[in-house]
Amino acid sequence: MRPIVQISLDLTDVDEALSTAEMALRAGVDWLEAGTPLIIAHGMLGVRRLRERFPTTPIVADLKTMDGGWLEAQMMAKAGATHVVVMDRAHEETIKVVVKAGRDYGIKVMGDNLACPDMVAGAKHLEDLGCDYVVHHIGYDERRGIAAAGQRMPSPLDQLREVVAAVRVPVQAVGGLSLEQAIRTPEYGAPLVVLGAPLTIDADAFKTASGDLESSLRLICERVHAYGDVTIGG
Repeated sequence: MRPIVQISLDLTDVDEALSTAEMALRAGVDWLEAGTPLIIAHGMLGVRRLRERFPTTPIVADLKTMDGGWLEAQMMAKAGATHVVVMDRAHEETIKVVVKAGRDYGIKVMGDNLACPDMVAGAKHLEDLGCDYVVHHIGYDERRGIAAAGQRMPSPLDQLREVVAAVRVPVQAVGGLSLEQAIRTPEYGAPLVVLGAPLTIDADAFKTASGDLESSLRLICERVHAYGDVTIGG
């Protein structure tokens, strides 16, 4: 599949999220993500405002759903999301009902393997339950806690090839990647490239990073799209 560039709007101010999204789309970004901080701050309003401003752009609602799955997915679909995120650490029934809501409302489901004891098995489990995509994810707090203890910070690249080989659906790698690492994830067979904290968002303040972000994003998008078709699955 053609590589996709997604910007994670991990912001708490909805107007800043809208202006950042507008700039990102000018630069060539394909998908917008209503990040968890934005959803916590504004709920469905954040997604609805993005949909009103960008009527044809795919919007990922990063709910990190753990329970009440069908209702959460339904609410975000009605607000204008095209994708929702459910956690593998949720009860299996929750994943199933999110997948059902996805089918009922015509949206895609992204299954997230954050904190799975076996990340590869978690990815396979999500696919088996009907998720359309796998998010291979090393969490924000996990990374920071391990680094603070003076240990090597884990990276989604550590097992990315194994995760890609274990599933047939597209994979996205998230969590502490450098800009260069994120750009190269299609080389691992993971065509969904996410740009977010700390790449384009100030990870400590949850606001847009400084500098000429639009020019940087344009170069990133050109590099990612230049991969052409990426073979997915093992």
